[in-house]
Parts: sequence; C-alpha cells; structure tokens
Amino acid sequence: MGWHTCLDEYEKLVIRMTTPRVVIDNAVCPTATLVKVDSARRHGILLEAVQVLADLNLSIKKAYVSSDGQWFMDVFHVTDLNGNKLTDESVISCIEQSLETTDPDRSHKFDGLTALELNGTDRVGLLSEVFAVLSDLQCDVVDAKVWTHNGRVASLIYVKDRNSGSPIEDSQQIDRIEARLRNLLKGDNDIRSAKTSVSMAVTHTERRLHQMMFADRDYERKPILQHKVDSPVVVTVQNWAEKGYSVVNVQCKDRTKLLFDVVCTLTDMQYVVFHATINTAVDKAYLEFYIRHTDGSPISSEPERHRVIQCLQAAVERRASEGIWLELCTSDRQGLLADVTRTFRENGLNVTRAEISTMMDMALNVFYVTDAIGNVADPKIIEAVRQKIGLGNLNVKGLPLIYHEKAEREEKAVGVGGAVLSLGNIVRRNLYNLGLIKSYS
Repeated sequence: MGWHTCLDEYEKLVIRMTTPRVVIDNAVCPTATLVKVDSARRHGILLEAVQVLADLNLSIKKAYVSSDGQWFMDVFHVTDLNGNKLTDESVISCIEQSLETTDPDRSHKFDGLTALELNGTDRVGLLSEVFAVLSDLQCDVVDAKVWTHNGRVASLIYVKDRNSGSPIEDSQQIDRIEARLRNLLKGDNDIRSAKTSVSMAVTHTERRLHQMMFADRDYERKPILQHKVDSPVVVTVQNWAEKGYSVVNVQCKDRTKLLFDVVCTLTDMQYVVFHATINTAVDKAYLEFYIRHTDGSPISSEPERHRVIQCLQAAVERRASEGIWLELCTSDRQGLLADVTRTFRENGLNVTRAEISTMMDMALNVFYVTDAIGNVADPKIIEAVRQKIGLGNLNVKGLPLIYHEKAEREEKAVGVGGAVLSLGNIVRRNLYNLGLIKSYS
C-alpha cells in the first residue's frame, strides 16, 4: 500500500518536472506583457513555446532564452498587433493552457479534412489552375497557405469532398487528384522536382511549409527577378571555441512570426538553442542564438556555416510580404477561389503569397499580388480587379513600402507649360483611389 502511494507521488513529481510552468506578468514592464516559461530542457521545447505565441499573432518585442544544465527558461516580452499589452483574459488563459500542455499537436482545426501538399516551379496563374482543378474534382477548399520563394512554390491545402462533406478517402480519387496536380506543377521543364502528396495527418501548417521548402532546397536557388530590398537579411555565424557554441546573429526588418521562422528552421536542421537574446527597435530586429548540434557539437566546417546562413536567410524571406496586400471577405460558394484567382491571372497579377480560410459560410482570404514580372502592380489594374470581384468584397489592406516612399519624397514637377502635376500628387492620388488615405489634395 505504501509502495503505491510512493509511486503516485513519484509520478506526480515526473509530471511536475516535465510540464512547463507558465507565469504571465503585466506589472513588470510598462510597454509589454511578460510571458515566462520554465521547463525541463528537451529538443524542440523552445519552438513549441514560440509557436503558441505566433499562432495567436502576438508580437515578440524582446526575448531571453537560457538553459542551465537540464533546465530551460524563456522570457518573452509580447504585445498584440497594435502594440498594446495583453488584457484579454481569454487570450491570457489560452497562452497558459497551450504552453502547459505536453501535446505538440494542440490544434484540431483540420480534423476531418484531407491535406494536399504541393511543391513545384512558380509561375503566373498557377494558383488559378490549381483551384480550378480542385473545383473540377469536386474538392472544396476549407483552408490553405501558399508561399513562394526564389521561383519555387509550396502549398498546403486542406479540402473535403463537396458531396459528402467528409475527408477524401477513396484511393482512386486520391490518385486522380495527385496526377492532375502533378501535371500542373511540373509544367514543361520541372518533371523531377514537382511533388504532390495527399495526407490525413495533422501537422502545423507553417512549420510544414518551411520543411517543404527546405527539402526543395529553395535556399540554394537564385531569385528569378532581382528586387530592390529595403532591409536585407544579414546572417553571421561564428564559433565560440571556449564554450563550444556556434553564435548565430540575424539582423533584418522586424515582423510578426519572425522568431518562429528562425527557431523553426534551426530546430528542423537539428540544432539546439541553449541561449538567445532577441531585441527590436522601431522596425528592426536583432536576434542572437548560441547553438549546438543535437549531438552537442558546434558547427564544424565552412560549407556547414554557409548552409546555415543560406537557410536562415531563406526562412526569413519566405514570409516576406512582396506585393499589394488584398483581402477578400465574402460569402463562400462553389468555385469562388477558382473565379477570384482566374480574375487575377486575366489581369496579369501574380500571387506571391496566400492565406485561405473559411468560417461558417464566409470566405476570409488574403492575397499578396505583383504584376506578371514581379514589380508593383498598377493601381488601375487593382481597381479594375476590385470592380470585377466586387468593391465591397475585395479590399486593399496594405501597399509595398515603395508607394509610401514615393509619396513622401520632395515633389518633383513634371508637365508642359502651365499645367504642372507633381509625382507626389500622382502617388497620393493612387493611394486615395485604393482607399488607404482620406485625401490626396
């Protein structure tokens, strides 16, 4: 009897040691909420914590990570997307519950759906063709994410059978879906690298997209189009021989989910973060990591160092928002995505990133678009597309930095005789037409 009592107490101790302890503090810092996580150290524990915060769309302004022996401590300074401290009790409770669970597959959002994984060469109109094929095959798209980088595309699309509303389990139907999508992706010269797969497994969508692009070796490819980058991603890797660490520094433009993208890549490359410091200032981010391989060794060769630099640069760039940010909010219907993306294609717009979701009977979709060769799309074309799809349904939510830079420059007069029209006024008029400023006079 005493033995069973001891065993119960021992089991409680094990659970207490292996379950993260979470403290959320709004009193210490005047500008951010502190989220403190203490846990026994194991591979992937940092990624799990960062993933919870990223999935809630929280901004990480500062962070400190330290492991002492077998113990791990993280401190995150977080705000909401508006830069405010967290006051919503439901959000705070969600953070606590999510971080304290030991189940890595927390979300059941995609239960009852079939996952389609697509890899291939990106091209204008590809997404339109993919959604048209799925519509033709009686597949309803419930959720999807599409990333493009260095001329490659990766997409994770969750579908259900249109007629039954159930997952697609018929092997012949699955074979048809895979074959038709593979034909689209391989095009004329991408027979070997085009990949499609159908799965019932539940996975974290954005981590899986990183894994797919990493496996596709997008980091080794050169961009098809060279864009002017306003804030390049700078990555350095050095070894600290005395302590046996490799020190990785990343400097780039700050954005949401940046830390997740970096930590996700390091984790999937089989590196362990022992210590880290993350700081942000205005729109810049400075990240420093002290890492080792899972076997305890630091980076040991120049080719490996170069590969880490390439992979981290790619991880940051994949989610970079190139193009005009369009948001579609309308009643969901059969063939909606095929129709919308076909309109983009017919007007010479290329989708560089997309996030598709449905809630009840509403479609909530985000697209980042450029022109056919990767430059900023003409506002007149954007307006024509909005007219076609519906001004109340498709809205411009954000513009590339180049638009705002032009509007803020000193006005340069262009014209003939007494008719003078400034470049600044032209740009401001375009912003006004797109609904992003109230006046351009």
